[in-house]
Amino acid sequence: MDALGWAYCDVVLVTGDAYIDHPSFGMALVGRLLEARGYRVGIISQPDWRSAEPWRALGRPRLYFGVTAGNMDSMVNRYTSDRKIRSDDAYTPGGAAGRRPDRAVVVYAQRAREAYAGVPVVIGSIEASLRRIAHYDYWSDKVRRSVLADAKAELLIYGNAERALVTLTDRLAAGEPIDAIRDLRGTAFMAPRGWRPAADWAEIDSTEVDRPGPLAPHPDPYAAEPARAPGAPGEQPIRLEPAAERVARRRAERARSVVRLPAYEAVVDDPVRYAHASRTLHLESNPGNARALVQGHGDRDLWLNPPPLPLDTEEMDFVYGLPYARRPHPSYGEAHIPAWEMIKFSVNIMRGCFGGCTFCSITEHEGRIIQSRSEASILREIEDIRDRTPGFAGTITDLGGPTANMYRLACKDPAIERACRRLSCVYPGICENLGTDHGPLTALYRKVRQVPGVKRVTIGSGLRYDLAVRDPEYVRELVTHHVSGLLKIAPEHTEDGPLSKMMKPGIGSFEAFRELFERFSKAAGKKQHLVPYFIAAHPGTSDEDMLNLALWLKANGFRVDQVQNFLPTPMALATAMWASGRNPLKSLRRGGEAVTIVRGGRQRRLHKAFLRYHDPDNWPLLREALRRMGRADLIGNAPRHLVPRARAGEAPPPRRGAAPVGARGGGARPALNGPSRRTRRQR
Repeated sequence: MDALGWAYCDVVLVTGDAYIDHPSFGMALVGRLLEARGYRVGIISQPDWRSAEPWRALGRPRLYFGVTAGNMDSMVNRYTSDRKIRSDDAYTPGGAAGRRPDRAVVVYAQRAREAYAGVPVVIGSIEASLRRIAHYDYWSDKVRRSVLADAKAELLIYGNAERALVTLTDRLAAGEPIDAIRDLRGTAFMAPRGWRPAADWAEIDSTEVDRPGPLAPHPDPYAAEPARAPGAPGEQPIRLEPAAERVARRRAERARSVVRLPAYEAVVDDPVRYAHASRTLHLESNPGNARALVQGHGDRDLWLNPPPLPLDTEEMDFVYGLPYARRPHPSYGEAHIPAWEMIKFSVNIMRGCFGGCTFCSITEHEGRIIQSRSEASILREIEDIRDRTPGFAGTITDLGGPTANMYRLACKDPAIERACRRLSCVYPGICENLGTDHGPLTALYRKVRQVPGVKRVTIGSGLRYDLAVRDPEYVRELVTHHVSGLLKIAPEHTEDGPLSKMMKPGIGSFEAFRELFERFSKAAGKKQHLVPYFIAAHPGTSDEDMLNLALWLKANGFRVDQVQNFLPTPMALATAMWASGRNPLKSLRRGGEAVTIVRGGRQRRLHKAFLRYHDPDNWPLLREALRRMGRADLIGNAPRHLVPRARAGEAPPPRRGAAPVGARGGGARPALNGPSRRTRRQR
């Protein structure tokens, strides 16, 4: 500030991550964007939260504090799926743990108010985004209020925040009070109970959108109605409304209506209402037709405006083309920051995911509509990596995003896309309205390989294989030129029960892709392998499902090294299953479909042990389970057996809460013969 001649900052941003000036890190992206609008932006990185003094380091901000936990939810960052404290933090210099508090958004917001009373606090990024309504919190094992209510912030911005953040900052700079800014898409705020933007807004009870509870009888369409003489009072002449007028009228009505979710106090006590609230939120997630949502919290209402409109290609190019230094802040010296090391030679080419996997939070945060950069923008960034990133030796380690192969894929008809309320474009099958042409991505791969100084391009993001098999030429291009020996792929399971709760395709799609992968690898003269990812203890999974998965792994020669039990992250549909024992993918009338939940520590260890059937430390637990399941025929020393017979003096299976000796922690994704390059928690 002294060097720039600044007496104050317009905006002070606070983050739980180390500061890395690169577009893969949200704080850098937001900071550079506001800087480009002419604002003075200060950033406080990983402050000591035990006092408010670090929040005073840059003085009183003129407009607001912007608060985030960082690129990850602070609880996911710090705890494993077995609720054990992690020993490292990929977003901290040296990988050191303990540099951010639990529930960092709430703590940081409190310290900001202590430092400068009266300065508005705006919360955002993934922790605030995924906790924007009453939500189940796995670490406290209870339904918590919206993080906005706990943080007592003036505004919450959810999803990709660029559009809302720029508009908010411009309006605050023009003198508009933050309490009057209530019309921004992608924002949430607390309001007095019953507040409306205008008198003509209509409130719709969420049970009218999707009715929970007992099934009400349908009226008899053939029941006689009382006769009424022509011209009787109240009778109106029939008028057929033109289709265009009807569509316009209905859109206007939706734009001025709000859906009331069951209140926080109701979802705490009623699992069906909790599942219903989750289902309704996801049904109202398409920015083309979503309505505002409101949820009571005590004597106030939490108001959620509709989701943000996606950025177009030109806007994406602008955001990613800002003057990033593309490296960690120099104050860290030579300290190793694992998250930076992972992505410094990779390029994010798109945002969003229309897969809708229920265990994943990408859709809830980034949305289902793919937002893609132009080829020119991507090629310029690769040249920047070549020219400006220390240590570049010619290898681009990834061209991807949430998924490797959704670049420029979209609905064939924008009108259909605006009206659609499906939770996934690819489940239970690929929608006939979805374009699946991988030609633009194949062309991009070829152009990147021609950039001077680029020797090799590998794909590190997870691949959506059910889409890839629709375009064998893309698979050929990928396998021939862009696999570094191992390719990550995520069938997640083999059995229909858990797959239906994950919204993932059947194992047949994986087999079809594997056939193409092996054929094109052989044609290219390369020995390459697939790295399959699987989840244990996901809602809807039985012991028999895990046994069948273990038998499939053995039959196909897979020995996964690192494995993960299901981790219920805030607001995901699978988390709603975990919390409620109901399936929010289906109607919740008559209480809905019950879902098997694996909660006990011993059963969760068993499910993880099935994935690592080859680990001797797991054999005692597996033998006991196989006998209990009536499958002792799988115990023996022949190739057809899953585990060998017990040796003399072998210890019985552990019965304490701790994981069996040799089992890996819950935070890492499984890999074949070694760790994966990118863990799910870092995605």
